[in-house]
Amino acid sequence: MNHLELHMLQSVPVSCLNRDDLNSPKTAIFGGVQRARVSSQCWKRAIREYAKDSNSQSFRGNRTKLVIEKMKNCLMENKINETDSQALSFCIGHYLAKIDPKDTSKVKTLLYLSDIEYKNIADKISNLSKDKQSILIQAYSTVDISKISDDDISDEQDASSESEGDADKIKTKKSKDKISPKQFSKIISKGLKPVFKDYNKSSLSNDAADIALFGRMVANDANINIDGAAMFSHAISTHKVDNEIDFFTAIDDLQPDEEAGAGMMGTLEFNSASYYRFAALNLDMLADESHLSAMSLDDRKKIVETFIKSTLMAMPGARKGSMNGNTLPGYVMCVVRSEGHPIQLVNAFERPVNDKNGVFDKSVELLKAEYNKLKTTWDLNEVSCISLPDKTLKELLKEVLKHVK
Repeated sequence: MNHLELHMLQSVPVSCLNRDDLNSPKTAIFGGVQRARVSSQCWKRAIREYAKDSNSQSFRGNRTKLVIEKMKNCLMENKINETDSQALSFCIGHYLAKIDPKDTSKVKTLLYLSDIEYKNIADKISNLSKDKQSILIQAYSTVDISKISDDDISDEQDASSESEGDADKIKTKKSKDKISPKQFSKIISKGLKPVFKDYNKSSLSNDAADIALFGRMVANDANINIDGAAMFSHAISTHKVDNEIDFFTAIDDLQPDEEAGAGMMGTLEFNSASYYRFAALNLDMLADESHLSAMSLDDRKKIVETFIKSTLMAMPGARKGSMNGNTLPGYVMCVVRSEGHPIQLVNAFERPVNDKNGVFDKSVELLKAEYNKLKTTWDLNEVSCISLPDKTLKELLKEVLKHVK
């Protein structure tokens, strides 16, 4: 597997980059002690947003529950009237991600699609025969939407067992008659499953590079799933970290002088840490037929460049106004391999760094030692290994892009 690895060490000052359900900085136990932690989900979000700002034409994927209105607009652009577009978009939303019974303008799970993908799906629906469209539209008009729930959604076996005549029975119902949500689910599954049958056997659109990198999971139809070409670990501190408490007060500017005391007071938790971060990119997968094979080589190189820059420079935005933690990695090791799979170097810090003169330089030393130990012990081969700040970012990118195919 042709891939690249990014091993990053990054010191962050007083901050709360990623909070848990109690509003405290996330932590993890590693090597028997508590470490500061930033989840991969949190940092990936920041990377996606940074990439979208850097390369807005290729990174246009959006994860959202608000798919119905967007799909409806695309269908209307294809000259389908508003009433039918509403019905068809509702059916698509329910088929892909389950309608939220509490708000039927939304689906229950986030769906990750790009702008061009919405248009492509609308084209597929528009190309269905009028009879097949009418079955879906009639199903929408005769289902009691208020009764839709998770339990009403049929599984693939139920849908596939639907007889040829069952879906057509709806044509005989009067508009005032109602079908059950389960019947509705079966009918739309039968009508839409062929539409998405070969969805992931063709290259993603040119505006879906983020979906190619981060992947997509659609539980209702595996044909829409995309394995992400990139992978990330949770960032953890190279040393022991205990969360601290910041006691704050705020003064009421219009409070009379004779009244003592603060207008508000409270506490916030924070920490500071030197993090080991790890990310990797499968260069072969990125170029295969279900990802970005339709792109030119130059465009794929631009995607890889955007991925590297965004991974190195993006920062989670939590409390950036009051505890700004925006830093850049102080050390980066970028490894390109032509075989094997990506390997973390986190075990360099299984024994927490404890140096009175600071932890960062010692962390760099341990990271290099771990890499050399693994390389010798396991006979790991590399095509290229380049590090910052020994080289510049521009030099690193130039070297890596030689290996993009």
